[in-house]
Amino acid sequence: MKVFGVTGWKNTGKTGLMERLVTEITARGHRVSTIKHAHHSTDVDQPGRDSYRHREAGATEVMLASPNRWALMHELRGAPEPPLDALLEKLSPVDLVLIEGFKREPHPKIETYRSTVAKSLLAERDDTIRAIAADCAVQSGGRPVFDLDDTAGIAGFILREVGL
Repeated sequence: MKVFGVTGWKNTGKTGLMERLVTEITARGHRVSTIKHAHHSTDVDQPGRDSYRHREAGATEVMLASPNRWALMHELRGAPEPPLDALLEKLSPVDLVLIEGFKREPHPKIETYRSTVAKSLLAERDDTIRAIAADCAVQSGGRPVFDLDDTAGIAGFILREVGL
């Protein structure tokens, strides 16, 4: 599977770009999956639901299945967070996996940047960042720069980068 990331500081447009890229790239006929890294404790389940109760009772994994989808939740129960490679192995094969976050992992990425976020570009010290998507002019160090809203251009760049 081909892998490409979207990274950047908080509130720079990563999730919006991810959503638009999935729509654009799937419309071009490619199968896409995503991985989103969260720095905080997150829960996709709701207190009181049967699956939540199963996890609270101590189950390591709980699979929820319906006619429309299935989801597998795995509790780490104190074990270390798995590395990105281990998470990728759990996905079904697709053409492209878009990864939001995991900024310290070595896969190729595009950095999102907004002028309202007063931080330096990650690209200044990260060679895995291949391009920048920004809402203003930036010093790119020779990398391609896209308007943050140029979804088609960014999608084309990513597909060329991964050979699709």
